[in-house]
Order: sequence, then structure tokens, then C-alpha cells
Amino acid sequence: MTLTPFDQLLAAARHEREPQRLLFVFVSAELPEDATEAERQRFEENAGGSLKPVLCVDKLPEELSDFAALREESERTGVAWDLLFAAALPGQAGITPNADEAEQPLKMMVSAIETGNIGRFLAFDCNGQTVDFY
Repeated sequence: MTLTPFDQLLAAARHEREPQRLLFVFVSAELPEDATEAERQRFEENAGGSLKPVLCVDKLPEELSDFAALREESERTGVAWDLLFAAALPGQAGITPNADEAEQPLKMMVSAIETGNIGRFLAFDCNGQTVDFY
């Protein structure tokens, strides 16, 4: 079995000195109604559009075996998505952050994505491969 970059992220999070809670925001790519013809063309080539957060969740690395497990879980929600943004919330003094502590950072991720400030997050496609933005 070939590891995806997402699976490598899981492995790295499991080996961090402090325990980690992973933060995930799933987004759909959309074309604004007032898009120009050039923007429409870029969107058709998977190179444009806007990103709309549609689902977010926090997980301990141990709660996921691999990318396929997260994708399957997301599919059970019935919410369609195109990309996944990921970040890590580190613990302190060996204490893992709990789900309540992840709520505000998740909200901040959503806000950052809505305003296009995505540079500090890892992005993955529906197959767990990294996505680069230019």
C-alpha cells in the first residue's frame, strides 16, 4: 500500500513530542455568479474559483487509520467537498487538546479560508494528495 501525503501527515503527528489534535476544514470549489469568461475558463481547468467551507472536524491522529478512513467518514455526512485543509493543534506538557479547545482554532481556520488566507494550512485533494496554490 502506498502512503499518501495525508497518511504521512498522520504518521508525523503521531510522532510529535507533544500530543496533537488535527483540525480539518472541507471546502467546495465554486464559481462566483459574476465570474468573467476568463474566470470561468480557469474554473473549468480546476485552476480558479472560490473556496467555500462546508464541513469541519477535529480528530486525534489515533482516531484515523489513513486518508481513506477520513474520506469515508466525510462521505457518510452526505456533504460534497473538493479539498481538505489541515492544521495541527499541539498539546502542552503531554496533555492532548480536547475537542472544546479545538473549536476556536477551527472557527479561525474557516474564517481564514473564507478570506483566502490559506498559506499556513496543508491542502489535500479527494485522494489525499497535496495541493499547491499559486
